[in-house]
Amino acid sequence: MGRNARADAGRPVAGLAERIETILGAPVGADLLTHALTHRSYAYENGGVPNNERLEFLGDSVLGLVVTESLYSEHPEMAEGQLAKLRAAVVNMRALAGVARTLGVGDYLLLGRGEESTGGRDKASILADTMEALIGTVFLAHGLDASRLFVHHLLDPLMSSSARLGAGLDWKTSLQELAASGSLGTPEYRVAEEGPDHEKVFTATVVVGDEALGEGVGRSKKEAEQRAAEHAWTELNRRANAVLSSEPEPAAQGESPAPDA
Repeated sequence: MGRNARADAGRPVAGLAERIETILGAPVGADLLTHALTHRSYAYENGGVPNNERLEFLGDSVLGLVVTESLYSEHPEMAEGQLAKLRAAVVNMRALAGVARTLGVGDYLLLGRGEESTGGRDKASILADTMEALIGTVFLAHGLDASRLFVHHLLDPLMSSSARLGAGLDWKTSLQELAASGSLGTPEYRVAEEGPDHEKVFTATVVVGDEALGEGVGRSKKEAEQRAAEHAWTELNRRANAVLSSEPEPAAQGESPAPDA
């Protein structure tokens, strides 16, 4: 199979190009995007066409710079160690794979037959690597300012939510801390799985204080549990804030509480 057949392995890149252009306000060439979407398994089966690993290397550095720059500026109160943990909560395989899924990157991947048959289009490691390659592509096409715009558009919500987490900077640890502070006991995770080995889907339910507070679905047990923990953590915080907002204001000094009817 020759180079001209590359687009047959996934959707034509025009759809993804349009999404990226909407974010950047400027186009990225189809050839560059195709290069970023070419997994090494496809390159090997098609005569050694260029794969996306060099772009991934470049994008990893650009991503690290943009995220580090942002966290350093926005959190002057944080020490180096906490900043490093926060960066790791944002720049990791699970987070980048999630971002890739929001863009629908899996639909456009160029994969070899083996990866195609084993669910490679939704494999977290492949999606995360491809996301870095796309960031590298944006850098080559339009420079650092456009890369900042692209990364912030995709990762700002994650950076914001991660900054609210506890010392562990992951949802399970943060939920455990929150449950302990409210004397609710240790969260318990119940996980079910379905599907063949190469396409398993895990559903996790987290129980806190005898109440099912969150459910999450993922391609791994860990991913499903983290998503369930996120939902439970958000719900417990919502309840706590509702209680605080409904508490009556204390009586002014010198005033006596109104007598009961």
